[in-house]
Amino acid sequence: MLWISDLGAFGQAVSVKVDAVSQGKPISPDLVGIFFEDLSNAADGGLYAELVQNRDFEYTSADRAGWNPLTSWELVEREGGSGMLAIASSDPLNSATPHYAELTVESQSGLVGLQNEGFDGIPVQTGERYDISMFTRRIDGAGFPITVRLESATGKLLGEVRLPAPKESWTKSGATITANSPDDRAHLVILTSGPGRTALDFISLFPEKTFRNRANGLRADLAQVIADLKPKFMRFPGGCLVHGDGLGNIYHWKDSIGPVEQRKGQRNIWKYHQSVGLGYFEYFQFCEDIGAKPLPVVAAGVCCQNSNASVTGKYGRGQQGLPMDQMPGYIQDVLDLIEYANGPATSTWGAKRAAAGHPAPFGLQYLAVGNEDQITPVFRERFQMIYEAVKAKHPEITVIGTAGPMPTGADYDNGWKFADELRLPMVDEHCYKSPHWFWKNLRRYDAYDRSKSQVYLGEWASFDDQRRPTLRSAISEAAYLTALERNADLVRFASYAPLLAKREHPSWNPNLIYFSNTEVCPTINYQVQKLFSWNGGDVSLPTSVSLPVVSSQRSIILGTWGSQCEVDDIRLARGAETLASETFDVNGAEWKIDSGTWDRADGRFRQSSLARPALACLQVPLDGDVYTLALKARKTGGGEGIMVGVGTFASDDYYWWNLGGWGNTQHGVQRTSGGVRSLVGSAVPGRIEQDRWYDIKIEADGQHTRFYLDGNLVHEVGNLLDSPEVRFAASCVRDSAGNTVILKLVNGCDSPMPVNVEISGARNLPTTAETIVLAGPNPKEVNSFENPGAVLPRASHIPVGPVFNYEAPANSLSIVRITQSPGANLTKQQ
Repeated sequence: MLWISDLGAFGQAVSVKVDAVSQGKPISPDLVGIFFEDLSNAADGGLYAELVQNRDFEYTSADRAGWNPLTSWELVEREGGSGMLAIASSDPLNSATPHYAELTVESQSGLVGLQNEGFDGIPVQTGERYDISMFTRRIDGAGFPITVRLESATGKLLGEVRLPAPKESWTKSGATITANSPDDRAHLVILTSGPGRTALDFISLFPEKTFRNRANGLRADLAQVIADLKPKFMRFPGGCLVHGDGLGNIYHWKDSIGPVEQRKGQRNIWKYHQSVGLGYFEYFQFCEDIGAKPLPVVAAGVCCQNSNASVTGKYGRGQQGLPMDQMPGYIQDVLDLIEYANGPATSTWGAKRAAAGHPAPFGLQYLAVGNEDQITPVFRERFQMIYEAVKAKHPEITVIGTAGPMPTGADYDNGWKFADELRLPMVDEHCYKSPHWFWKNLRRYDAYDRSKSQVYLGEWASFDDQRRPTLRSAISEAAYLTALERNADLVRFASYAPLLAKREHPSWNPNLIYFSNTEVCPTINYQVQKLFSWNGGDVSLPTSVSLPVVSSQRSIILGTWGSQCEVDDIRLARGAETLASETFDVNGAEWKIDSGTWDRADGRFRQSSLARPALACLQVPLDGDVYTLALKARKTGGGEGIMVGVGTFASDDYYWWNLGGWGNTQHGVQRTSGGVRSLVGSAVPGRIEQDRWYDIKIEADGQHTRFYLDGNLVHEVGNLLDSPEVRFAASCVRDSAGNTVILKLVNGCDSPMPVNVEISGARNLPTTAETIVLAGPNPKEVNSFENPGAVLPRASHIPVGPVFNYEAPANSLSIVRITQSPGANLTKQQ
């Protein structure tokens, strides 16, 4: 492995100038919100407080291989009791949940029942109260009372209640259990005697303390962490979950309202069952409780273009549209959703909302139609039908279109073209990229046409090394948020995605908040979102940033990955000028050993371990992007070939040429940016023979980079060395209501950055300002369950004035709040 690494070196200060005389530009005060989708057990077993798994006996193998209606349940026989547990459907509680448990007690004495393990156990706390409820029906026999117990895994009693004997028809009964001991992995045990047969369905256990004490509510601690973000809006219910894995799997909002025992669950696209206990009513209620505007999304009459993939693991049928004769009914469902949210309690669907306990409208303003859809004629036709129907019936609703899953490409281009044709008020863009990408695209929205659709950045996140939520990814997101804030006249909403993931069951990484049954672990990225949400404004003040000139100091780095090699005769040149050469004699240059086992032997540089990776580097005087690098190398052992590449500005931002990679089957040029690796161009078949010397050459002319193996051109790609830069960003907003100017400074460098701040035209400034800093020396740091407070915001005060100096810590977001006393005027009047 060989690459060239750029290490930025600077000594000058960054200059930040804020034009406080300007009236500024009105911007969205609702920029930072949240995106909720039931993946990684975000709802069932997560935010939704239900503690019983498969409470309605509706799990099937279609949800997940190996599942069935008795998954999470088992038969219990005690004190000599004997019986059977089976699933029946001949006389169900209702058509939405057609299966139920049939418990047969065969013995004259003893106890027989069923036990539920919950979602990775049932967490209970001493003194806390838990509401148990179930539907029962006596099938035959005299019928006996039912004992409900919370027990530890070893059978210790944690609390119990008795319910009355079942009646001949389906009847709901319930009680409250008070726990006498704590246990993180308790079980629910339901026991009766006999002989006789009893039908049971919809067995539910809720903590009495839910968020805001709502019935059928949300897990209090997890919901509170979300509320603490102060999100300005909330998207629901997804995500890919919305348009589903096939037409039969599209999310239907009407299945998610009404009495919970009558709601129709379905297979989740993320390969488990979705109960829809956390449905549209609970969503609207939660939005109201936390002061967030609801932003629901409905399918555009098509399913996911990757349909069937979640079942088979392969892309299957592709995008399908609802048959045209079904579209009028589907469009009416969309219109009914708006009526459910906003209609009077006397309307058909407003009455259903009122019956659920909320007579007043929820105040819906926005509706997204479609999610990451392929922009096909099938999609276009159905989207336009929905859009025109909503526009005609509800002109007060802002409809948001979609522009595919990525910030570039055919669906992005076609989605925006389609939005232009329809003159959509807003378009949903999605963006999952590396930290490097976000730093390189801080000016992305500056050039957008303000006469066209506004933007909702509906899903976005920075993908770092192994897709971990690192400090480096969080700081790159902070930098991008300054750009969004500066362009918040165009970008009205932005929501990091996904929001939640259970520690034991992540379907996707990274996520904003991780949790277990008993713990909540907000990431460093969460802290960034929270700081921007808490420190937003309604006016963007013109802010200019002047960066210091950076001199680059690059390094030649040699290495292997699970292989051994020898290297000789390295020469780095620009034209006829030799910049560096190395023949590995005894008195050669000093190489820095990072990993592996390196030594000089017989005039060669040898790496003899199978480390992954094994690295050594040599600083060289290369300050441009025109060069020729040549060397000889041979593989002496191991499974991979020789990896040769061209790097960038830090130790894990680099390019390499992978010779004999992928199990010694292909050659390819790869870039790793912030630990996220991607292929540049296409790989070609190839292998590296052991104990054979190869001539390797990389030529760069500033426009193209060419890779030669034994004199043969193998790859030609674009320029691989970016210009040296300081990673620094800033924005400044005014919170008019709070009479506060809020300056945000983001330093993405691994060393502190001196900053000179000038607030031009300011008067009557306070002498000090509150400063909130999120920073850490290690860009790879994460907030984990083991160390949840590794990187947290710290507040202090700094001296300020019309001109002041500040040192931005390495890898940091700094927020400077300059607040005037009531009646004071921050700026001169024009």
